[in-house]
Amino acid sequence: MKQLLLLNPENASEEDVAQWQLREAARAVVTDEEGLVALLHVSKENYYKLPGGGLDKAEDKITALRRECIEEIGCDVEVTSELGTVVEYRKIFGLRQISYCYTARVIGEKGIPDFTEKERSKGFEIVWLSPDDAKKALLTSEATTPEGKLYIVPRDIAILEAAGF
Repeated sequence: MKQLLLLNPENASEEDVAQWQLREAARAVVTDEEGLVALLHVSKENYYKLPGGGLDKAEDKITALRRECIEEIGCDVEVTSELGTVVEYRKIFGLRQISYCYTARVIGEKGIPDFTEKERSKGFEIVWLSPDDAKKALLTSEATTPEGKLYIVPRDIAILEAAGF
């Protein structure tokens, strides 16, 4: 996969990054049958994000993406295309993260998200928006945390743009 973006807002050195834990994740721009885009509103931290998350041990990327979508947006998905990767050097966490990014569409019925306690405490809620409104929501997010502001929002804007939105 081609690299879409390298996020290094804290100017981590290559020496720093070489010592950090690697986290791999799968994320997607998910659309439903009406062409609406799934976003997660992190209401207590004032930003929006795309569905997806970390790969569990020995889990492949597509399986992880499908699991994350079932958990976060209550929907099974089918991958429709590969977009590329986003690499993040998160100095604040001593973490190098690679997100494998896709487009996907909902298959079957929409269900109910099964948020973790941490996600519930951040006020996660699923919203389905038109592509224009999804992009606007991301572009106007004013995240109140460094993680959201420096990493999640810029990453997800790049993914949405790579998907042609």
